[in-house]
Amino acid sequence: MKPLNILTLILVIVAGLNWGLVGLFNFDLVAVILGSGSLLSRAVYILVGISALWQVIPLAGAVGSREAMTQRGSAFR
Repeated sequence: MKPLNILTLILVIVAGLNWGLVGLFNFDLVAVILGSGSLLSRAVYILVGISALWQVIPLAGAVGSREAMTQRGSAFR
């Protein structure tokens, strides 16, 4: 796996955990650590958004290859 994919996946996972904290306990860990509305916290949120977009690429590849495998498999039935 490419280092960029690993980094973006980690950011997406951290963001998911943060949103879980927000949903369960109304506790935004990023805002607590970096300051609510601070430039740094906004930068983290932007990087998370870009990371989520980047993760669409491997997802699309995985879905596309699975569909191709399904189509190839159905030809032999």
